[in-house]
Amino acid sequence: MSGFRKTIINTAVAVSLGALVFATGANAADPAPGARKTSFAPPEAAVTQQQPSLEGVARGLPAGADNVLVFSAPPRETEDEALRTYQPIAEYLSRIINKPIVYRYSKDWLTYQTEMQRGSYDLVFDGPHFNSWRISHLRHNSLVKVAGEHAFAVVVRKDNARVTELRQLAGQRICSMDPPNLGTLAVLEQFDNPARQPLIINSIGWTRAYEGVAFEKKCAAAIVPVANLMKFSNYANVVRAVHTTRSLPNQAFSAGPRITPQDQALIAAALLSKDGSSVVARLVSAYGTDNKGLAYASKDEYAGLEAYLKDSWGYAR
Repeated sequence: MSGFRKTIINTAVAVSLGALVFATGANAADPAPGARKTSFAPPEAAVTQQQPSLEGVARGLPAGADNVLVFSAPPRETEDEALRTYQPIAEYLSRIINKPIVYRYSKDWLTYQTEMQRGSYDLVFDGPHFNSWRISHLRHNSLVKVAGEHAFAVVVRKDNARVTELRQLAGQRICSMDPPNLGTLAVLEQFDNPARQPLIINSIGWTRAYEGVAFEKKCAAAIVPVANLMKFSNYANVVRAVHTTRSLPNQAFSAGPRITPQDQALIAAALLSKDGSSVVARLVSAYGTDNKGLAYASKDEYAGLEAYLKDSWGYAR
């Protein structure tokens, strides 16, 4: 066993006995009625029980193979961008727990939601409302989150004198991501009349959403995480905020019941380790703020946030 893995194991054990508590045994939440964990058979020959090389694991291998765990995240970027961010994390964590973890990209939100609701993903990085839902319905644990709070700003061009408050955007185009993206849901809930809501123009990534109003002028406004907004060059001279959502706990990694509590502790410790910091650097750069990195997450801080999904397809159980 390498010295690094020994250090990770010792750290994980210490944390498990201290502040980090995973829900097991008497503390485990009972599965909600109707919650299910779907298993799929591999389309080709099953992977052998021995640890395979990651290069030999097909990227599109379905979840459910007994010795293969699936990691995913929402389709907020192109597949190439997502692979650069998430594939190194999957490979790193595979070495930490000595079990193959494959990253699976979802081509659209419908695919991502459907597979996530089925329990096809063992390890997920996404928003607080999704974490909350999986904790309640799929027996997931939140492990590690992006440090800092999570809030969204609705911005318009600074020279747009016609829009001074959110309600004036009813019926107008807003560049954002389609529901159930949290920022979009948080803004749409401010419009009581469904017939008088903004029209969401789907954008692949927050940079494209911002550019859609700031430079391309194809939208009257854009919804952008505050952390991302502050990274755009000269943004204060280009756009101004007309609404900011309430702050929530940040995006997080959650792990499902096919990952043992011991491996969950190893994963959490590894993501926060010095070696792990370089592996998650792209993720932190994309979603973090002020270089705060990652921090431990608890299930309690995500309790109730699934309410944002109450009107979204497939989440009512």
